[in-house]
Amino acid sequence: MGPSNKKHVVVVGGGAAGMSCAATLANHPDKFKVTLLERGEVVGGQATSIPLDEQKYGAPWMNNGVQGGSQIFKHTFNFFEQYNHPPQEVSLQVAFGKGEDGFWTNVFPSKLVAKYDKDIKRFGFFLKFIRWAMPFFGLIPIRIMLRVFFFSKDFGDKMVYPLIALFLGTGNQTANVPSAIVERLFQDPNMKLWDYDAETLLPNLPTMVTFDHLHEFYRKWRVDLESKGVAIRTRTEVTTVISRSSNGVKLRIRDLSSSETTDEEFDDMVLCVLADDALTILGRSATFKEKFVLGGAAFYDDITVTHTDKDYFERHYETHFKPELCAEPRSDEQKKQVAFAKGEDKNGPFRPMYYTYSYQSDPRLIEMSFNCSNYQHQLKTANAKANEAFEPVYQSIFLNKQLKHLWTIDDIDENKIIKRNWWHQLGHRWQHYVRVVPGMMFLHGKNSTYFAGSWTLVNMHELACVSGIAAAYRLGADYIKFDDFAEDFFSKYLMLSHGVFYGREEKKRGHAKTR
Repeated sequence: MGPSNKKHVVVVGGGAAGMSCAATLANHPDKFKVTLLERGEVVGGQATSIPLDEQKYGAPWMNNGVQGGSQIFKHTFNFFEQYNHPPQEVSLQVAFGKGEDGFWTNVFPSKLVAKYDKDIKRFGFFLKFIRWAMPFFGLIPIRIMLRVFFFSKDFGDKMVYPLIALFLGTGNQTANVPSAIVERLFQDPNMKLWDYDAETLLPNLPTMVTFDHLHEFYRKWRVDLESKGVAIRTRTEVTTVISRSSNGVKLRIRDLSSSETTDEEFDDMVLCVLADDALTILGRSATFKEKFVLGGAAFYDDITVTHTDKDYFERHYETHFKPELCAEPRSDEQKKQVAFAKGEDKNGPFRPMYYTYSYQSDPRLIEMSFNCSNYQHQLKTANAKANEAFEPVYQSIFLNKQLKHLWTIDDIDENKIIKRNWWHQLGHRWQHYVRVVPGMMFLHGKNSTYFAGSWTLVNMHELACVSGIAAAYRLGADYIKFDDFAEDFFSKYLMLSHGVFYGREEKKRGHAKTR
């Protein structure tokens, strides 16, 4: 600890995890001096925005990469609301697959849903079994458990795999996702995205949220943290960890704008970067445990193409209601769903936001897209006011560069492409939950080093925020309670990733304060 009796903490990485960590530490200016280093030009990591021609598309911006999330993202929303960027609710519509033999949706009963009626009903028992049999059976890949339970191959290929891939961004590793993650997405109140429905698999129109202008939100967050004394240095990277011990860390840091290199010392370091980047930064200083645990995280290079090619979209996805795709309604509720999809209900018609496209050569592998004009609230609102007058904006995501020979990316009209972005995404393989997730608690705090990022558990913006807060908490910052659900989520993450029981830790800190 420095002469001012403040711990000087360096936070490496300015995404959601790094900013959350810095913000939590900044609540204690008497205890911490905070420096945040970000390699990019702006903070935000994968939560970015891109500019648009408002005259063409109805809004001057759209979010890129991170689009939105579930209503359970309490810590994320808490940060958003501090800077007057609340999320906006949407009723989620998804179009999976193409054609009578491949299409289904959460909006109305399709022929595919009717075809796999028995599989869908048994899937409820499957979820209950996995929950009961955790952790052992929960770690087995979903592809194996689907066979063990005698689900039809097409049910897995056309319904289960696309559903998981769409919401986890699994780098086309969906078949290798552990069964427990699938169960958690349906049944864990801290993680679930859907409720299971025995008739249709997914319930009709769950409420999700779209994020507000991410670029502007992160800009405001940065300005506020700097006003609280946090030194944020963008276009800056750690090139070498010169030394690490229980007494602190010494880093070689390069300013990418000037190419100037400095050697700097800190009391503690929080690596809020991807696991493979963390290993690169640690270099020769990485311990055997760090190499083993962090080396178990697998990442895949994906590309997002933002474009306006409506013809491409129509060829690859089901973009509107077609009678031939609809199954015969079997209840009054399903009749209402069909009426909604047709536009007979004032809140209709069928306007999907998420889409998946499966490859015929291997149906377990997919591409996915968004109709951002149906999804992102600023574009949706503009189109509603102008009676659909603006040109729709799409994003198509092609997973795992090693599979690019399958991609339909070349079918997109080059003249209608707005932007291309490469991403380095976590593949949620079963090995991740055997090696990485349980191993993290043995790394945090060793050699004055902590880790944070959504990759420590599951790829969600909320997890990134919680992981950053948890690292700051371990360093001695307080967890500021604002919601019972959020506190419960934080305590579970702290126990899983850090091996620390929140209640016991709070009692210890309470006793220390009263002495």
